Amino acid sequence: MARYAMVIDTRKCTGCQSCTVACRVNNELPIDMIYNPVPTYGPKGKFPNVHMVHVPLLCMHCGNSPCVDACPTGASQQREDGIVWVDENKCVGCKACVMACPYGARIPNPAKGTVQKCNFCKDDRVDQGKVPYCVQTCHQKARVFGDIEDKNSEVYKLVNGTKTVGRLLEELGTEPYVYYLY
Repeated sequence: MARYAMVIDTRKCTGCQSCTVACRVNNELPIDMIYNPVPTYGPKGKFPNVHMVHVPLLCMHCGNSPCVDACPTGASQQREDGIVWVDENKCVGCKACVMACPYGARIPNPAKGTVQKCNFCKDDRVDQGKVPYCVQTCHQKARVFGDIEDKNSEVYKLVNGTKTVGRLLEELGTEPYVYYLY
């Protein structure tokens, strides 16, 4: 069984927001809902040595998901391949998972009375052998998606082949499966 992960190369990301737009359009999200914002830090430094960093954020599809544990109805679930998702038929919109997620990756949808989040486009992309929309649309190739347990996958090679890889809030023990190259 695959264990899906995403690697985001912050050295390549230009902050163009194409991943955000592709996600919003393909998931038919309301205008005020974003699964993967791309905050920009900077500019820092003095001319001519000025730089900015763009850090795409999304659900970390944690190996030890506090949001799944916090859900009282079982709506927050994790598949065997590691993808964390919300069963909207079971979600009552209590927001326990919103409070439990240290990454701010869960978004209440008042119109539906549920909580929503990135699910790596599991149904219409990953289950069809395709990459998520945000990966497909990234013209800088800053996002890579695949099976982190497959030693031949690009994800495995990127995570295990460099010292400049990290995970957000790793000290919390959530075991995030979104990695950042810096």
